[in-house]
Amino acid sequence: MNLPSKHLEEAVEQLSSLPGIGKKTALRLILNILNRTEEEVEKFSYSFLKMKQNVQNCKICKNVTDFEICFICSNPKRDASIICIVEDIRDILAIEATQSYNGLYHVLGGIISPMDGVGPKDLNIDSLLSRIETSKPDEIIFALSATMEGDTTNFYLFKKLNNSNIKITTLSRGVSIGAELQYADELTLGRSLIQRQLFNQ
Repeated sequence: MNLPSKHLEEAVEQLSSLPGIGKKTALRLILNILNRTEEEVEKFSYSFLKMKQNVQNCKICKNVTDFEICFICSNPKRDASIICIVEDIRDILAIEATQSYNGLYHVLGGIISPMDGVGPKDLNIDSLLSRIETSKPDEIIFALSATMEGDTTNFYLFKKLNNSNIKITTLSRGVSIGAELQYADELTLGRSLIQRQLFNQ
C-alpha cells in the first residue's frame, strides 16, 4: 500500500499491528482520526498512555484493575469458597454478564498451547496453586474454552489439584465443543455454570 505520507503510512502500520485489523481497516480508522481536531487526537492517544501506565494485574486473581486488588476480590459479598479459573478478562466479563456466579476468579493469562510455545510456566499457575494452598477453597471451577488447548490446560490443573480434597468442577457442555467461552451467549453460559459437573480425566 503506497500512501502519500510517511506519517500516515507509519500510523497505518502501527494500527494494523493489532489483531483483527488489516491495512484497509487501519487506513479507514486513521483517516477518521486525521479529520479530528488536534485536541481530540491528543485526548485519544493520551488515554492509551494512561491505560498502559496505570492498569495492572490484581495481586490476588491477576484480573485487570486500576488498584492493587480488583473490585471482585475486594468485595466481601463474593463467595470466597469458590474459585473459577478463566483464560483472561474477556471470560470474566462474559461470566459476570450471566449474573449466575458470585464466587471469585483466577486469570491464567492464557492456556497451554505447545504449538504456540505456551507452557505451564508462562501462565499464572504457580500463583493459583499458592493461592489455593493458602485460602483452601471448597470448589474450583474449570471455565476454560472447550478446545483442545483448554482441555489440555484443564487436565494439567486437575493433575496438580487431584490430591487436594477440593471439589473440582467444569462447565456443563452447553458451551459447544471447540467454542471460545467469550463468544457463548449469556443464557447458555449461565446454564453451564449452574449445571457445572465434576471434572473427570
